[in-house]
Amino acid sequence: MANGIIIIDKPADWTSMDVCAKLRGILKTKKIGHAGTLDPMATGVLPVFVGQATRAVSYAESGRKEYVAGLRLGLVTNTQDTSGETLRESPVTVTADELQAVLPRFTGPIEQIPPMFSAIKIGGKKLYELARKGQEVERKSRAVTIYELEVLAQTAENEYLLRILCSKGTYVRTLCHDIGEALGCGGCMSSLRRTMAAGFTLADAVTLDEVQENGETLLRSVDSLFAHHPAYHIRHARVEALCRNGNAFVVHDDLPEDTYRVYGRDGTFLCLSRLEKGTMTSEKNFFGA
Repeated sequence: MANGIIIIDKPADWTSMDVCAKLRGILKTKKIGHAGTLDPMATGVLPVFVGQATRAVSYAESGRKEYVAGLRLGLVTNTQDTSGETLRESPVTVTADELQAVLPRFTGPIEQIPPMFSAIKIGGKKLYELARKGQEVERKSRAVTIYELEVLAQTAENEYLLRILCSKGTYVRTLCHDIGEALGCGGCMSSLRRTMAAGFTLADAVTLDEVQENGETLLRSVDSLFAHHPAYHIRHARVEALCRNGNAFVVHDDLPEDTYRVYGRDGTFLCLSRLEKGTMTSEKNFFGA
């Protein structure tokens, strides 16, 4: 069975689940999951986990993400992007300097109210299901962090490209909406391309057509997700047996406390482990992944 990670450059008008369904057919396996949902209109980096690598999905979902988003000023919609119904249109007299001046207000820890057109559940119902029925319910604000926010270009009189480096759970649509409100003319998201997720960038991404042509050869090993952690190589059979049985083991090397990629004597990636007070304890096993 295929095991590994593949970074898809998601095409527009596909859901993230559409991508997984297509890959199940190509790779002939049911065990496939993705990290970090992208809306249908969005494109870009979608990490997909195949086979035993699905054990690593939770690690990929929590990291920082980077986007390039189109901001259209003067337009407010019910979905906070240009795919929705127009709620309000306003003349735009905002200058690029004025846009730049409000960005610090949206940088760092901020609060966002999730949009009605989202998959968050309230009272057992997804918000977008209620929104499609014309209902609106009160939503609690959520804390997110915008690490970096900059204007890349002005593409039209009322259109800009923004680069956003943000935490998990950030709604870029809502960020565009809120920036528009702060400027007094309203705004929404006109395009979205994710350029980084889980440490992978567009340079790592492949298209579905490329997967159709090359299949499993495009899968990368699961330990590539943890490349930012140092590696630890087991040298003794007894220690490897302890590790494979899920037991902690003592490390006699003078190593700093950290999270390590642990490899067996033959170079096989075994687990992600934490070294504390000289003892290596497994956080997640990846035997066979």
